[in-house]
Amino acid sequence: MRQDASSGARLSVRHDEGDRRAVGERAHVIVLGNEKGGSGKSTTAMQLVVALDRVGFRVGVMDLDLRQQTLFRYLDNRAAEAERRGGGLSLPRRVILEPSTAPGRAEAAAEEQTRFWAALEGLAAECDFIVIDTPGAVTPYSEAAHIAADTLITPINDSLVDFDLLARVVPAIGRVIGPSIYAEMVWKARQRRAAAGGRPIDWVVLRNRLSTLESRNRRRLGAAPVS
Repeated sequence: MRQDASSGARLSVRHDEGDRRAVGERAHVIVLGNEKGGSGKSTTAMQLVVALDRVGFRVGVMDLDLRQQTLFRYLDNRAAEAERRGGGLSLPRRVILEPSTAPGRAEAAAEEQTRFWAALEGLAAECDFIVIDTPGAVTPYSEAAHIAADTLITPINDSLVDFDLLARVVPAIGRVIGPSIYAEMVWKARQRRAAAGGRPIDWVVLRNRLSTLESRNRRRLGAAPVS
């Protein structure tokens, strides 16, 4: 784990239920989560970072998609533009997390979750909001982020494939027959968060990239019964 170039200090490693509660008391954690790639998580995260910064909040960011790092690439482009202009564009504080090199899966998962909570605690001490972008897959970092979320935002496109990540649907009749694998993961995160004494997660599903033209999928999604 390393911090942004503004500071070379390493964060202390602490990981217990008290840390999770303390983070929630100091900073509001917004997580962009969805197990499907291409839904707009990184773009939405960047828009949130800029909007929060513009109204005067101190913002911290983490990009847990360790392979693509799309959110951090957005921020690199913003930094390059700020340098080209000679300033004028502020940047959030970011912490870069790295994959564990531990040989065993359980050991690696435990190490990554410890790194995550230490990074989150460090950001929470300096920021009002922490925006976290997650990959389109379940990882130890992603699971920890969902537990930490005060607000979880799940962008989806006007597609029944995207909607299937929230609930299992019978396409022929448009009936929801049960929660999806991702919804089950969110439910487990809520249970673990409640057990740690945290506030309930505010889960927001964002219909992203709405077409200007009426479409069959758009009508079906709009009429889908979600409780």
